[in-house]
Amino acid sequence: MTSRRTALMVLAWAWVALPFAFGVYELVLKLTQLFD
Repeated sequence: MTSRRTALMVLAWAWVALPFAFGVYELVLKLTQLFD
């Protein structure tokens, strides 16, 4: 049961972290264009 909960937690964190990381990446690209 613990391994299933761990897998669910990893999936939940990935569900939040991946779009956030993509947004930060896009923000950095826009900022480099702005100050270039």
